[in-house]
Amino acid sequence: MSDDRLIYLPLGGAGEIGMNCYVYGYGPEGRERLIVVDLGVTFPDMETTPGVDLIVPDVSWLAERADRIEAIFITHAHEDHVGALGHLWDRLRAPVYCRRFTATIAKMKMTDQGHPAEAVNVVGPLPDVVEAGPFRVQFAPVSHSIPESSALIIDTPAGRIVHSGDFKLDPDPVVGEAYDPEASADVAEAGVKVLVCDSTNVFNTHAGRSESSIGPAIRELVESSTGMFVATTFASNIARLKTLAEAGRAAGRSVCLLGRAMKRMVTAAEEAGVLTDFPPIVPPEMAADIPRQHLMLIVTGSQGERRAATAQLSRGKYLGLEMKEGDTFLFSSKTIPGNERGVIRIMNALSEMGVNLVDDQGGRYHVSGHANRPDLERVHAAMKPSILIPMHGEHRHLREHSRIAAAKGIASDVVTNGMMVDLTGDAPEVVEFIETGRTYLDGTAQVGAFDGVIRDRIRMAMNGLVLVTLIVDEDGIPLGEPWAECLGLPLKGRNGRALLGVIEADLAEFLDRADRHTLADDDKLDEGIRRVVRQVSMEEVGKKPEVTVVVSRLGEDD
Repeated sequence: MSDDRLIYLPLGGAGEIGMNCYVYGYGPEGRERLIVVDLGVTFPDMETTPGVDLIVPDVSWLAERADRIEAIFITHAHEDHVGALGHLWDRLRAPVYCRRFTATIAKMKMTDQGHPAEAVNVVGPLPDVVEAGPFRVQFAPVSHSIPESSALIIDTPAGRIVHSGDFKLDPDPVVGEAYDPEASADVAEAGVKVLVCDSTNVFNTHAGRSESSIGPAIRELVESSTGMFVATTFASNIARLKTLAEAGRAAGRSVCLLGRAMKRMVTAAEEAGVLTDFPPIVPPEMAADIPRQHLMLIVTGSQGERRAATAQLSRGKYLGLEMKEGDTFLFSSKTIPGNERGVIRIMNALSEMGVNLVDDQGGRYHVSGHANRPDLERVHAAMKPSILIPMHGEHRHLREHSRIAAAKGIASDVVTNGMMVDLTGDAPEVVEFIETGRTYLDGTAQVGAFDGVIRDRIRMAMNGLVLVTLIVDEDGIPLGEPWAECLGLPLKGRNGRALLGVIEADLAEFLDRADRHTLADDDKLDEGIRRVVRQVSMEEVGKKPEVTVVVSRLGEDD
């Protein structure tokens, strides 16, 4: 009997939506050869991660086993699947495989971070095969909200795994490959041991709608609108961009794209050959001279991003273009949970300008790129897996998906980030828990979630900062009074007294009372000063600030 085992380990994307990173392994325990599926990002917010640029998975476990990684496979070009590639590749150093359009984006990610684009290898759809140690991997086309999305067919000595990636069952996706039931049947014919499946829309009980179904409503809206027409959607949704642009041209409007990400995606789609008939567009400098009623802008920023074109337009002029009363602004997108405040802020700003706002309106102008519950059940029936592992969802999504599978007699379990499961037998078995988490891209630095940097930043934002400077002589005797500087605190406290004045007076009193042992001990002096500052601040303004103490001892460096 073989001692080899087949393992699955999510490092991101299981128990959350975003930051996808999954590991499969096969071989003797502790010596398995590994493949990685997706390296994605998630996005920060000002409440929990202020100042952070991006969040990527903690791949420390993988990096320690980099010599065992056979390959990295990217299912599609959304940021939550490919966005971390350039930031993490140098720790893993494995060849990258993906389809042509995804490879175009992946190579940009690599070169942006100074890594060789040659590490990214273009693979055709099945029957093309990538041999990666004990794994044989094929890319099976699926429909999604970005071109050339793929499920992965992963054949191993222990059986076939189907890793669904993000998908929907769309017979007419406008751009990209349509759902093919016969292809699904062919994949299932060899027998599927494990289906690792997207869970995002498991609570949506109606069948998913095709991308093509919203075209007529969008065309009608554009044609009936007066003034300038502006629409925002996800920059990566090439099909939606095409639908919007075609609606603009049909209504006799010139079309202008605003936003670097959107232009980059359209260019990449054209270079990859998945977009061949996008309507002609005009540059912003020409758009500014076109009569408003004959102009349509398609802009980035559907999720309220402060630096994107939508937010810029809501604050005034952007590249010579501005919104005016009577214009129409369409949000052809769903607001991702957590982004509501930013989107509503922009909507209100546009409304104050007299702009007519149109949102998703229950699916009239937007459809999801993920399979709803009836579609998931169709896939379960088509694949006939022995085991189903839900992925790509919050814990409640995974649990519900697992419950549906179990009710159909399919062995299933909820596997979240850091849980390693053995898939060799007839049911998943948890064999190890891996410490995992998040890494923050903070400016040019990578910061661990538990390093304290962001925690300290939040504390300063919540409570303010006081800097106290004190000079003492070589005997520990203070030379002059201590002085304090405040950031993020009111200037005046109770009864209108200056906060700094009260702090400095109480510090002077503390130093007058301090014995020579306290004055000679940096730790005791630091602790005493902090205690005084926090006590005074609490009494005067009701805050306990972060306190930094700088004690300069003359003669120490002589």
